Amino acid sequence: MDKAGGSGEAPPEPEPAAAATVKSIVVYPIKSCRGISVPQAAITSTGLRWDRPWLVMNSAGRAFTQRVEPKLALIEVEMPQEAFTEWQPTPDSHMVIRAPGLDPLKIPLGAKRATVDDVSIWEWSGSAYDEGDEAAEWFSSYFGKPTRLVRFNEASEIRETNPDYAQGYKVLFADDFPFLLASQGSVDALNSILKEPVPMNRFRPNIIVDGCHPYSEDLWKTIKIGKLTFLGVKLCDRCKVPTINQDNGIPGEEPTEALQALRSDEVLRPSHKNKRRVYFGQNLVCKESLSAKDEGRIIKVGDPVYVLESFPSSDEVPA
Repeated sequence: MDKAGGSGEAPPEPEPAAAATVKSIVVYPIKSCRGISVPQAAITSTGLRWDRPWLVMNSAGRAFTQRVEPKLALIEVEMPQEAFTEWQPTPDSHMVIRAPGLDPLKIPLGAKRATVDDVSIWEWSGSAYDEGDEAAEWFSSYFGKPTRLVRFNEASEIRETNPDYAQGYKVLFADDFPFLLASQGSVDALNSILKEPVPMNRFRPNIIVDGCHPYSEDLWKTIKIGKLTFLGVKLCDRCKVPTINQDNGIPGEEPTEALQALRSDEVLRPSHKNKRRVYFGQNLVCKESLSAKDEGRIIKVGDPVYVLESFPSSDEVPA
């Protein structure tokens, strides 16, 4: 025994204090359409389950996004409530899609579909499942031009993340990376300098956290949420989508002008050459998504967020 009468073993190290808490989780089943706020979500090999497996495309097979079709912001998607638990679709399971002026469209989740080739998004092209003529007529009516709805063909296709930032990871129809995290404190700080506040949905994150200092997520290199380890791999450089009002689909000037003064390369990354981009949020990958095991990889609203490793400064964060 030691002098204190103990066993001589070192006391366990105290748990680190949580840096933030998961405030909400948002899944976007159809790329560039409205998201669904969920109490929990499963982590798959490509991101959150049901996050962007569907894509609206034009007659040439090219992806529609809000950058060119802001009306996508008005399309609402409803999934079965049990879809965000450990659940497999049944023959009666549907996704329901709604848009102004149209009757709801039901998409069976378990139906076998024909494949269509030459579907393209950014630098990637491949095959996808075609959701059929009824869906095509519905979307074509909404946009006033030939349009089809397709689903990512996970049986034969792989879309890898940029290996310069995250090697070995993959996505479905998300832009670049499986997860986008932003903090409520960052939006609050931005809104403090805007004439008209913008809601978080302008930035379309998957994981919204609260309780940390504004923009502290920029420096998060390794974090833990629940039992899962996430890596911050790239600051999210923003296009015109944050300027689009997600309630009416109308573009404006802000918050891009404010971000230009506050969150540009010139401000955040002065030692780097590109001075024209602006940043908001951190792109993540999940280490556990590389394993074959699917069960038990869940994140929940209310989960604490622990920062295990940080970048020294924003100038050293990949972007």
